[in-house]
Amino acid sequence: MKNWFKFSFLLFIVIIVSCANNEPTESTAQNTKQSSQQTAQDEVKSRQVEPKKIVLGASKFTEYLPQLNGKKVGLVVNQTSAIDERHLVDILLEKKVNITKIFAPEHGFRGKADAGELVKSGKDVKTGLPIISLYGANKKPSKSMIQDLDILIFDIQDVGARFYTYISTMHYVMEAAAENDKKVIVLDRPNPNGHYIDGPIRKDNLKSFVGMHPIPIVHGLTVGELAKMINGERWLKGGLTCDLTVIKCDNYDHNTFYELPIKPSPNLPNIRSIYLYPSLCLFEGTVVSVGRGTATPFQIYGHPAFKGGNYEFTPKPTEGAKNPPYNGKLCNGFSLLNESITTLQQAKRLELEYLIDYYNAFPQKDNFFNNFLPKLVGNYDLRKQIESGKTAAEIRATWEKDLESYRQIRKNYLLYNDFK
Repeated sequence: MKNWFKFSFLLFIVIIVSCANNEPTESTAQNTKQSSQQTAQDEVKSRQVEPKKIVLGASKFTEYLPQLNGKKVGLVVNQTSAIDERHLVDILLEKKVNITKIFAPEHGFRGKADAGELVKSGKDVKTGLPIISLYGANKKPSKSMIQDLDILIFDIQDVGARFYTYISTMHYVMEAAAENDKKVIVLDRPNPNGHYIDGPIRKDNLKSFVGMHPIPIVHGLTVGELAKMINGERWLKGGLTCDLTVIKCDNYDHNTFYELPIKPSPNLPNIRSIYLYPSLCLFEGTVVSVGRGTATPFQIYGHPAFKGGNYEFTPKPTEGAKNPPYNGKLCNGFSLLNESITTLQQAKRLELEYLIDYYNAFPQKDNFFNNFLPKLVGNYDLRKQIESGKTAAEIRATWEKDLESYRQIRKNYLLYNDFK
């Protein structure tokens, strides 16, 4: 019996010690809680779908390469016509496409010429292909330029502003194709400013190379959608339509943020300048510099005679601005370099205040505007409205009726889900 009691006592002690050793301490409980939270977070994270990579029209070879078999092809391209840092010309040559010539828009095939600088025709050093300028003596391909072609391919990155001239080049290519029974294939690319619409509609008496179409300054279309609109609204000369195929992008809609991998022209070096471009380009219709000849064009603005502001800069010759306005002169004005990219994207409107406020503070108002402004704006009204002291809200209200009509027309040509 005595031995039995001793055994029972020892067993009791072992159980007590075992329970004590397994009792959760505060540290153990905390670790368990953290582990549980981490597991839950991992589960949530695993359920989150990463945004799918945008597939450019140019990348969808199976949709357009069969159409090129046995055809003589001309490419309307520049430095933006690339897929993962490889130029479309090189890729298609590798795929045995019979490219016979290249057509180059404003800024040239390599995108280094100044804005407005005449681009010379020549030969591509790498491929030996002839390059025909569409920003020199001819902005529209002549019959002789395309008579030996079967198909014209347009693949150029746009930024969504009416006065950005790549879409005017596309118009003339479509028109020449329609007149000469040639096919046009547009390889679509996202519009970085495709998430909103704003600005006045261009008036009929102000048609020019910086305003080919009766659309607002910010038109909210990709080049493919605009090409469909040009055809559908019969804006080509004589109401012609061209044989058009658009190869659309995948995984893109008008709400999608898209940061361009290659700068579309020398003076739009980054996404901030691209967001600001529709608003600040209006200064090109004034005496004010928008920073050409600096490292930050279309992100700053100023003038030597202006005495206020929070920023100063001195333009000097640069690539894409060989002789910039006020070369070597100190300009006083404002910097938008600290503006948040998110804020600029979410604004979804032309910022007329930049222009209005600068005009109101400018000492030489009689010489502020120049004759280029109506072509940029698309009407003669804006100058009069600013000079008469109208606010941005009052000016914007005069656009709304025409904008609503445009919105209804635009719906007919959308290839992608629209912005909210």
